Amino acid sequence: MDLQLSGKRVLITGGSKGIGRAIAELLAAEGCDLRLVARDAAALEETATALRARFPVSVENMAADLSTDATVRAVADWAGNVDILVNNAGAIPPGTLTSVDDAAWRKAWDLKVFGYISLSRAVYPMMAKRKHGVIVNVIGAAGQWLPPGYLAGATGNAALMAFTKALARGSHVDGIRVVAINPGPVETKRLETMQRANAERELGDAERWREMFKTMPFGRPAKPAEIAAAVAFLASPLSGYTSGTVLTIDGGV
Repeated sequence: MDLQLSGKRVLITGGSKGIGRAIAELLAAEGCDLRLVARDAAALEETATALRARFPVSVENMAADLSTDATVRAVADWAGNVDILVNNAGAIPPGTLTSVDDAAWRKAWDLKVFGYISLSRAVYPMMAKRKHGVIVNVIGAAGQWLPPGYLAGATGNAALMAFTKALARGSHVDGIRVVAINPGPVETKRLETMQRANAERELGDAERWREMFKTMPFGRPAKPAEIAAAVAFLASPLSGYTSGTVLTIDGGV
C-alpha cells in the first residue's frame, strides 16, 4: 500500500531508540525526509547514519533536551517547514503520590507534557501558514488505565490526550490534523530492563524476563514496528479525515 508520504518532511522527537527509531525507519522507507531529535547524541548519530545507508532520503539530526522553551524554539527553527510532527520524547518515572517528589514530577512533565505542547505550539504556525500539517502525539495507555503506581505518568498522559482532542477541535480550520497513539507495553530496551528486574525479583533469574510477558494479550508486548505502522497510517493522506482521535494499541487490555 502506498501511503502517499514520499517527499514529506517529518520531525520526530525521541527518534534515536525504541518506538521513535521504528517510526523513523518506516517513514524513511516510505520516502520521507527526516529531522530527528533526541538527547543522546551518540545514539542519534548512529540511527541517522544507519538510515542514510539504507534509504535514499535526507536524514538530519540534532541532539537536544526539549524540556526548555528556548531549546524547543531552536529545534523548530532548525527543522523548518515540516509536514508531520511526531511528538515521542520523554519518559515519566513510576511511583505513587508520595514517592515521586515535586522535582522529579516537574522534570518529567517539562520534557514530555510541556515538551509536546511547546513543540506543537512552535510548529503549528508554520503548518497553518501553508494550510497543511499533521501532529501525531505518541502518549501511552496509562492515560486511560490510570494506575495509582504510575501517578505522574498517568496524569501527564491523560493531559496529553485532552490536549490532542482539544487542539484538534479547532485545528481543522488551519488544515491541520492532530491525532495520538496510546501504546500499552512495547518491547523496547527500557521494557526489557524493567522486566529483567522483575524476573530477578520474582523468579530469581533475570534471564527469564520474557516469562513476565505470559499474562499479556497474545503472550507478548507490542513490537515497535506495530506502533510505527499506526503512526505512518494516521499521518498519511489515506487517513486524511481522521483528527482528534486517540488510538489505543494494547492488545485489547
